[in-house]
Amino acid sequence: MESSLRRTMEYSVSKVPQVTLGFWIVKIVATTLGETGGDWVTMSLKLGYLIGSAIFAAFFVALVAGQISARRFQPPLFWATIVATTTLGTTMADFFDRSLGVGYPGGVDIIFALLLLSLLAWYKTEGTVAVRSITTPRAEWFYWITVLFSQTLGTALGDWVAGSDRGGLGLGYEYGAMIFGGALVIVGALYFWPRVSRTAVFWAAFVLTRPLGATLGDFLDKPLADGGLELSRLYASLILLGIVVAWVALVPQRAASHADG
Repeated sequence: MESSLRRTMEYSVSKVPQVTLGFWIVKIVATTLGETGGDWVTMSLKLGYLIGSAIFAAFFVALVAGQISARRFQPPLFWATIVATTTLGTTMADFFDRSLGVGYPGGVDIIFALLLLSLLAWYKTEGTVAVRSITTPRAEWFYWITVLFSQTLGTALGDWVAGSDRGGLGLGYEYGAMIFGGALVIVGALYFWPRVSRTAVFWAAFVLTRPLGATLGDFLDKPLADGGLELSRLYASLILLGIVVAWVALVPQRAASHADG
């Protein structure tokens, strides 16, 4: 019994990084990369949202399988999988919003429902959706699917707030970034309120970092006439990728303990 518990805790510790300020900073950079990288494949290369989603889905499944088969926490593998969820989330959200013709509000509704279903299935199966519950391959699949839907929802939210077409609120990328950045600060402050579930705070922050990254990514590569800086999607993506790689290579990271999250 004791050896079984030890193996379970080692699995948990080995797979999930500690959630620190640095974690959230690189998460925002990775989500911004997901926006510019996803747009580069679907728009600049003109492959379309469906083909783009299929390409990134293949990377997502392969990397999650690698995550699950790994015996310990490996920062390069973990963050590569995060980037895969951000790029796939971008193309999936664009497919819902644009290719299916449901508009930004419709896309938000569909993806929000998928996220809730993922969390509900995870909770019903494991009894919790906390990071510390990732003690089996099944729980890890739930974790990554939930991460994917949270990234997709974040993209749809960012487009809905910033965009002026397809039912968007038309607030622009700068105001969109400020709105989501402010909401993220509020959620971060709630972390220190004992009565608020830290698990709920974690997932709320995880969702909010994505629209912040989405609006920042759109601000970098959208045309000047649309309020962007009109930078090359490829060059912006390479710069952001370089930041993520440098952070992973140079900043020490530790696996989360069984009591975290």
